[in-house]
Amino acid sequence: MLVKRLPRRVFAVLISVVVLISGCGGPEQAPAATAPPNAKRVDESKAGNVAGRIMFEGTLPANEVIPMASDPVCARENSGGVTFDTVVVNNGGLDNVFVYVKDGLGGYYFDVPTEAVALDQKGCRYTPHVFGLRVGQPLEIVNSDATMHNVHAMPTVNREFNFSQHVPGMKERKTFTAREVMVRFKCDVHGWMSAYAGVLDHPYFAVTANGGQFQLKGLPAGTYTVEAWHETLGTASQSVTLGEKEDRNITFTFKATTN
Repeated sequence: MLVKRLPRRVFAVLISVVVLISGCGGPEQAPAATAPPNAKRVDESKAGNVAGRIMFEGTLPANEVIPMASDPVCARENSGGVTFDTVVVNNGGLDNVFVYVKDGLGGYYFDVPTEAVALDQKGCRYTPHVFGLRVGQPLEIVNSDATMHNVHAMPTVNREFNFSQHVPGMKERKTFTAREVMVRFKCDVHGWMSAYAGVLDHPYFAVTANGGQFQLKGLPAGTYTVEAWHETLGTASQSVTLGEKEDRNITFTFKATTN
């Protein structure tokens, strides 16, 4: 029997459909949204806040130019050239750092948000590059580019997923069922694309911006370990004791790595 070879575009579409159907283990099941009996809640009238800044010390490394010539759509969208977001420093402060309460919250219960967190693929890059969301909260992944992208989440605790979005406007929703800091996303089609998600069972997290600034609002009184995570510079943590209605300011300093 003579078998005709499928055009490359048709073959790519068929493969993407198979991946979309099969995924990697099927759809995630979100945890139950019902509060347990006698759930411990934060008294917002007595809550305090932790704010601060992540500083960068040392010689700022140059972010490499992203080679996009392999995809004409990506190259056209970034005709002026674009660099990786590996180390972003503004006025001495380090952006794209994930800051969160690592421990100290005890038995508090927090309702899971129903509003989805958005992860876009635009200009052949993930936006945002670093973000946070809650266990069980929807993550809506969108393709805004006129080229095929492949969304490959690579957790170590949660279930891996891997699917393609081959036309602009495609959307897919996923959830994570367990706490995990951090989950890396990549695109198997465009190897330079990456993003990182912090998945937590509480709302006390932030991503630094505007020169390394962050805020953790509405914390109950207590002693906490606050950790800051950066994709290449590692992690740093410190203990913070917060009284009722107290505002605390803390600072982390990340230093340039030396070869």
